[in-house]
Amino acid sequence: MRFTKPAWVMHKDTSMRGDQTKRLSIFSVHVHPDGSRIATGGLDAKVRIWSTKPILNHASELSGRPPKSLSTLQMHTGPVLVVRWAHSGRWLASGSDDEIVMIWDLDPSAKGKVWGSDEVNVEGWRPLKRLPGHESDVTDLAWSPGDRYLATAGLDSQVFIWCGFTLERLHKIDQHQGFVKGVCWDPVGEFLATGSDDRSVRIWRTTDWQLEAEVRKPFDHSPGTFFRRLSWSPDGAHITASNATNNEGYVFIAAVIARNTWTSEISLVGHENTVEVAAYNPHVFLRDPSHPVVASNICSVVALGADDRAVSVWQTKSARPIIVAKEVFERQIMDLSWSQDGLSLYAVSSDGTMAVFSFDPEELEGIAPHSAQEQYLKKFGFVAPPLPEGYSHQVAAPPQVTQTSTGTRMTPPPSPGRAEVQLPPDQTQNGFGTSINGTGGGEQVNKLVAKRNKKRVQPSFVGSINGFIPSAAHGPSSIPSAGTLASAPLSNAGGVGVSARFFGEASSSVPLSTFSTHSTAPRSSAQTFDHAANPYNVEPSGAEDVDMFSTDLDMDVRINSLDTSAQAGKGKRKAIDLTDDRVVSKPRTLGGDRVRDLVPVRQIASGTGGGLGLWSDQSSMMGRLEVPPLLTCLKTTVEGSEDVFEGRNSESGGPTEVMYISGKTTQWLDYLPSPVLALTATTTFCAVAMQDGSVNVYSPTGRRLMPTLSIGTPCSYLTGSKNSLLLLTSSGTLHVWNVKKQAAMFPPTSVAPILAIVRPNGAPVIQLSSGTAHSYDHALCAWTKLSESWWAEGSDAWQGRQRSNSQLAARGILNALESTISERVFAGEDGKADRERPTWWNTALTLGHLETKLHAAKALESPQEYKQTLLLYAKKIADEGFRGKAEELVKELFGPVYWRPGREDSWSPTTLCLSKRDLLKDVLAVFARSKTLTKLALDWQIC
Repeated sequence: MRFTKPAWVMHKDTSMRGDQTKRLSIFSVHVHPDGSRIATGGLDAKVRIWSTKPILNHASELSGRPPKSLSTLQMHTGPVLVVRWAHSGRWLASGSDDEIVMIWDLDPSAKGKVWGSDEVNVEGWRPLKRLPGHESDVTDLAWSPGDRYLATAGLDSQVFIWCGFTLERLHKIDQHQGFVKGVCWDPVGEFLATGSDDRSVRIWRTTDWQLEAEVRKPFDHSPGTFFRRLSWSPDGAHITASNATNNEGYVFIAAVIARNTWTSEISLVGHENTVEVAAYNPHVFLRDPSHPVVASNICSVVALGADDRAVSVWQTKSARPIIVAKEVFERQIMDLSWSQDGLSLYAVSSDGTMAVFSFDPEELEGIAPHSAQEQYLKKFGFVAPPLPEGYSHQVAAPPQVTQTSTGTRMTPPPSPGRAEVQLPPDQTQNGFGTSINGTGGGEQVNKLVAKRNKKRVQPSFVGSINGFIPSAAHGPSSIPSAGTLASAPLSNAGGVGVSARFFGEASSSVPLSTFSTHSTAPRSSAQTFDHAANPYNVEPSGAEDVDMFSTDLDMDVRINSLDTSAQAGKGKRKAIDLTDDRVVSKPRTLGGDRVRDLVPVRQIASGTGGGLGLWSDQSSMMGRLEVPPLLTCLKTTVEGSEDVFEGRNSESGGPTEVMYISGKTTQWLDYLPSPVLALTATTTFCAVAMQDGSVNVYSPTGRRLMPTLSIGTPCSYLTGSKNSLLLLTSSGTLHVWNVKKQAAMFPPTSVAPILAIVRPNGAPVIQLSSGTAHSYDHALCAWTKLSESWWAEGSDAWQGRQRSNSQLAARGILNALESTISERVFAGEDGKADRERPTWWNTALTLGHLETKLHAAKALESPQEYKQTLLLYAKKIADEGFRGKAEELVKELFGPVYWRPGREDSWSPTTLCLSKRDLLKDVLAVFARSKTLTKLALDWQIC
């Protein structure tokens, strides 16, 4: 199993200014059926769509291809509590605190910059329909098998059933006596299950929407939770319900409810707090793969997420979980989602982060294909109700797929152009503000009858955003007549109450030129949509896709673009009549037309070439640090991408040049008066240090961000991180600049002949061979110690020998420093551990080490290490019973009792963007578990 926690998957607080970023809670996650993307919903009232390849593939994450963030959807006015893809992958449903359910549809024309932010939507998703009706927060929703129905649940204690095709409301279930916080469908399609704060799980028949059974026993003492998300096993045999208890509420469990008997005799025990969500793997598993698919040979895999910040995965054939991942998050788990291949589990938490567990097929033994599940479910003999005439979520032609390292990928095509029709006059109301046929119970079927002429009509994408979002609450008065539609262009028919939809086009992952027009709708209905398989206004014959990225890259997430090629031939329209700003010809670049030749890397002898021997006679103040050798070619990769910043020195006195290369194209170049000694590049700037002691700083497009800096002595070391640039001269002078602010972080400072690195906040980190690491504190105007080998001789918290360097580096800069110190200083010196030490030796060094580490974490702005060290420090003083230290720590974190912003400048409510009083809660929890400081913790918890 592989575990990853991508830091870039986040919902941000846009009110924060500058470089500060605050994570907001993520309430829901769901994986697209093709596995190529996920959707998340969060406290920022937005739905965000992310690529999965950068999450599962480290090389893809570093290259930025495909893009990490695909789209940001912002139509909700409250936190988004649930997101769910339709099984077809064509639609996305989201439910929010604003009492609205929104249905989103892929819209290629909606790509571009997000209004009011710096984000760019690589994919376009627009609201297809707005489903009002709930009178409070929408907490959960689920699509039935085959997307026949959509069920939504909310804090108004109601469950609404919607048609999965016409999106009309069909039925309302209002028999719960408490908030409904979970809903799931029987994979057979026969039942619907709901979980509520009235401490019951109820099962409803889909044939008449009446109550089949009510389960109360395992929920009699269940506490209140944010969600009660339950899940139905893929074989239809069990429901796993969250927030159940045993022993009168003292044991937290997930209850497994058996089909038909509707009793809970099985409990999944082990979590230390309430279970918030359950999610079954979509595959059935075989106990013995060599035996047939029968009930006795089938088992399932289910994942649980709880308020104890742990995730567990169970297989129903075993009494113990397959894995238990503890302290994965800092707060409770909100949602879980399996990928369709059953090998990846996504989990999100209210701390604003997401974690992914990737399994090998050998770890989930006995996994069966979906065809085995489909064959097994037929034994139930349930016949689903017929679909509305002319509607289908299925593609008519078998889609072509692309095999990648992460499995099969198939990007969903957008729905075809939308046209609206007039409702028949013989309709009645069903009490929800929408119409049904005749006496009730049926669903409105909207047909578009087009003239049978042979004239080819070029379709246009019709988006409802031009008028208003279609809503189930709008009546027939807002719908134009069929005659108006027949005579008016399709592009002007948007923004009407009910849409006639045809889902017969093939996947847009297939080149458009390979499609033929198919539809499951009657020919008379589909005639107007002559290009239903090609919803992008592109002629199919002879057309070529336009890729937004010029490089030849493997992109799992298909980025659809418009075709700019004109169609030759008399009587044919051009695919695009007007120029689209988003699809332009290849831009002209400085040096882009020059053929890039390869230059062999050789060292240039001193004294050759123009001015190469300038520094051959150095004064006593110079030459303390080694100057990099003069090479014919230097290059560095821009952090976070595959772009290259390159410098070239001539051996024959020719010009010195630097160039920025993306793929195979030179984006820009510049000629320099002096040879290049060193260069560095980040996502925000490129810097080059020359032999004459000057430095040039460029933007990624080649503009000079700062005037040429004259340092006076050659560069010995040059590096950068984000907006910070560090230069160490050969005379031992350290410079650090903030390129964005065009200001020095502190005055030039002399340092010992050592190698330095720079943190993103501009703090230099200098490591001596003696086993001491330093940084410069601009507030104290002094060098401070970050760590030293002294602590390793007695501190119980010294981690340098406990893990490998790579593991520690992943956990933070301070742990990496301690590991490096151990490797350099203590190699072969383990005999020191045998020395006789004073009585309080270990305690004193442990406390001193942890206190030093707290200051170092603040200096280097490492919040994760600061919090970990703080909790270790609290545990140590609690174990030793040092009440004085404990009280002082509590008062420091709590601050003034009547503190108000602006009145007391000596105390800040946060440190490293962490709330001090939130940290105090964690510290008091540590004190409460100790034997010596329990009373102190209780006194402050009461306050």
